[in-house]
Amino acid sequence: MAKNLLREIEDKLPKFSKSQKIISKYILENYDKAAYMTASRLGSAVGVSESTVVRFALELGFEGYPEFQHSLQETVRIKLTSFQRMDVTNSLIGDGDLLSKVLNSDIDKIKRTIEEIDREAFDKSVDALVTAKNIYIVGLGSSAILASSLNHSLRMIFDSVRLIEASSADEIYAQIMNISPDDAVVAMSFPRYSKKLISAVNFAKDSGATVIALTDSVSSPIASFADNLLVARSDMASFADSLIAPLSVINALVVAVSRKKQDELRVRLQQLEKIWDEYNVYDTNR
Repeated sequence: MAKNLLREIEDKLPKFSKSQKIISKYILENYDKAAYMTASRLGSAVGVSESTVVRFALELGFEGYPEFQHSLQETVRIKLTSFQRMDVTNSLIGDGDLLSKVLNSDIDKIKRTIEEIDREAFDKSVDALVTAKNIYIVGLGSSAILASSLNHSLRMIFDSVRLIEASSADEIYAQIMNISPDDAVVAMSFPRYSKKLISAVNFAKDSGATVIALTDSVSSPIASFADNLLVARSDMASFADSLIAPLSVINALVVAVSRKKQDELRVRLQQLEKIWDEYNVYDTNR
């Protein structure tokens, strides 16, 4: 419901009561602020009672105001521009000990991810990576950091890992044109969602590959293409999303895969250590 909430409010506007129309118009014009207001604050802002705001949420089909607010926040994260995100963040965090506030916020995201992530989807993702003929990893924008991290770790375990890096759609398709049903694709997408990545995941799904989607919500544009959906919390920390929880999920994937491939990995790491020593790759004198 989150993706179409503002449109639904617009569609129902003519049928709303006078008070509900006042609430609707304020939300449509100030959704970036309204998404983070309590029912009481929203009521005060538009001159209606808290109970009227709660009834408004019920009228839209939500079980209560918290569910409505969560849906509106999901909408906001997708729609906000980078400078709007900065304004919202400043309002949410305020002043004071910013370091503690941001770190505690990240801790909360990891805790919520632990509670909500699909364990079966995680296990199936690990199996898909272990058995894949080729592993394709794609993440654009801020998600490119996640993709690079997973690529670095999996290349220590497998030979057939491919990081999709491209600045244009035709470059992406040139790199994924040979995807087959024997392959696995790990796609990572967080607001604001990249259209190029969505199209690439659609192509991978049509090609029969196993799609592992790491994203922020079941309503994410790539969620519908996923054979295995891994949802990691990623609320705004500034003009970009915090990616601490998704990175933790990636670390868990790497650990789980390495456990299943530990005999082969031990041999590979021993060989790598010899090469690193021979070519003096690392400083070992400290």
